[in-house]
Amino acid sequence: MAKKKIERGTPAFMQGNEACVDAAIVAGCRFFAGYPITPSTEIAEGCSEKLPLIGGAFIQMEDEIGSIAAIIGGSLAGAKSMTATSGPGFSLMSENLGFAYMTEVPIVIVNVMRGGPSTGLPTRLSQSDVMQARFGTHGDYTAIVITPSSVQEIYDLTIHAFNCAERFHTPVILLLDEMLAHMREKVFISAIEDIEIMPRSYPKVPPEFFNPYEITPNMVSDSVPFGEGYRFNVTGLIHDEEGFPTSKPDEVVAKLHKLRKKIHLGRKEIMRWDEEYMDDAKYAIVSFGTAARAASSAVQKARSKGIKVGLIKLKTLWPFPGKRINQIADQVRGILVAELNMGQMIREVDRYVMGKCRVQGALRYDGNPLEPEEVFEKLLVLRATKRGK
Repeated sequence: MAKKKIERGTPAFMQGNEACVDAAIVAGCRFFAGYPITPSTEIAEGCSEKLPLIGGAFIQMEDEIGSIAAIIGGSLAGAKSMTATSGPGFSLMSENLGFAYMTEVPIVIVNVMRGGPSTGLPTRLSQSDVMQARFGTHGDYTAIVITPSSVQEIYDLTIHAFNCAERFHTPVILLLDEMLAHMREKVFISAIEDIEIMPRSYPKVPPEFFNPYEITPNMVSDSVPFGEGYRFNVTGLIHDEEGFPTSKPDEVVAKLHKLRKKIHLGRKEIMRWDEEYMDDAKYAIVSFGTAARAASSAVQKARSKGIKVGLIKLKTLWPFPGKRINQIADQVRGILVAELNMGQMIREVDRYVMGKCRVQGALRYDGNPLEPEEVFEKLLVLRATKRGK
């Protein structure tokens, strides 16, 4: 049976992984290379079906190392490119993640998190790849990590991920989780003309004056696909503005600062988060992904009982909204961090709180969802503590 075509500007009932595929195509993705792995396989399946229909290409690679290598090549050839995997596959991608970062190649990597370490719990829920996403490669590395908490947000933030990759010429990591990837919800599919799509920047100078890694005021250089008359060198070695290896201290420092500063300068453009009931909150819950859904329900229950609590739902983990968390710490008596791991994002929250208020966790890591009642009970424990404002 032929699938019904989804009309733009209307709601649709979609699976999370399906929404990721459709949004990637809207964002301009025309090349996917990947290797099947639970719970991300539907993304590869969707790309294999839909990309050829619009002039794109899908390749199933021999492993995840080849997958990320292929999309780096695809991006250098001019195609917006994506791969999808889970924790074990993301580990295999780590070296080439650093290569893409050093060579300033825009790609999107979707990591649908599952229980680990090692093979772990392939079909169960987890958010335990948070710090792996932040420090997913060797060397000094500044990450862009995006985390939806609904199927609608998967659609919207997949587009945001591609826009960030193109805007800052860097790899972007989209962190989903098993439950979010496989749930089905209503998604509003905006008309194409209402969606902001970031095009790839092209040189405004002739080939003889082109420096592929030029240090510009916003630290983002123009790029051009191979085969269009512009010759340039690509290497994972630290390189100068022309792309050739260098060990000169001033050029090394300039390159590393460029990689970091372009993301730092674009923080306001990248960072996204939602706030609920924070105007009068005396306690706050910080959460993301599937865990944020339980946290939101816990906030509703607490409010119904007269407890003034608010929610900070993170849509980007990095760059991290540390300034806002620090401001909240001046307002509240305690912050609860709800996440599906043994305590990863809580460390980042605690770092920016700087001892101003109590920070505790509502953690679960047995492969099952965090329930709203669990978050509420942890909130009561936090409220009962004497330490804090």
